[in-house]
Amino acid sequence: MNENQPSITSMVTAYVRAYHSMHSTNKIFDDFLAYSLIPEEIRTLIGHHFTEDKQLNDSENTELRSDKINALASFLRINNIIARARYAEDTLEKAVSQGVKQYVILGAGLDTFAFRRPELIEQLEVFEIDHPATQGFKLHRLDELGWKHPAKLHFIPIDFTKENLVTALTRSSYYSSKVKSFFSWLGVTMYLTPEEVFATLRSITEVAPAGSTVVFNYSDLDAFTPGKISPDTQNYRELCQKIGEPITTGFNPSILAEDLRSLGLRLYENLSSDDIERLYFKGRTDGYHMSEHGYFACAIVE
Repeated sequence: MNENQPSITSMVTAYVRAYHSMHSTNKIFDDFLAYSLIPEEIRTLIGHHFTEDKQLNDSENTELRSDKINALASFLRINNIIARARYAEDTLEKAVSQGVKQYVILGAGLDTFAFRRPELIEQLEVFEIDHPATQGFKLHRLDELGWKHPAKLHFIPIDFTKENLVTALTRSSYYSSKVKSFFSWLGVTMYLTPEEVFATLRSITEVAPAGSTVVFNYSDLDAFTPGKISPDTQNYRELCQKIGEPITTGFNPSILAEDLRSLGLRLYENLSSDDIERLYFKGRTDGYHMSEHGYFACAIVE
């Protein structure tokens, strides 16, 4: 992504959550606030896609152009986005009942948890961590809307490619490395290198006590293998490349437990696309289903 521009995918992802909330009669995830966070002109550009099929322009312009937003929206896998959000918050609720007191949202984008779940934020200190440009965009939008910041919500800017998570968290006087915590890391790992992903996961074990939890999603290696990648995923990768947010990383699900163990994490759950399909989409008749190559992982700090 451009250093000075907020992430396009963060805005389209928020729109996807809002679109599902507004138009689905059997909601998998109800993000009834996300629509408001997206500025009207961008909402219009994204929404226009749903009635007109536009193609991505090859322009090198770094502005939030309508052709880029519309093309990205067409290939964003709506089902993956709403399912991963539901999985993270379902898992968080269980963790809170087991004593978790801090919630760290890595790559928060336009997340609305702190405003949408007042019954949970009363029990948690919540930390939103994201790229400075994206987080700055969100803070400006919150000010425009006049939304009151919950006292337990804290914003920490970080560029994952340049700064260690430990350093970023320790900048906050509200975060305690001795308190059992829950880390949510959605829609991020595929945009980093494997080394950056593992460095961040290792940082979690350094800044959170045993028993803390991290949930993240990732793509399997077939998403990068000619002859195995699904057409939808191939198109999505090409579009992300064109807008400057390339998808670069996948993992082997069969050795993920071993990889995490070397970092000080125990793999608790590793859901395949088939598992996720059964969990959230079984029996639906509205066309919702889990796309190929997507996995949800839950790991515990040892």
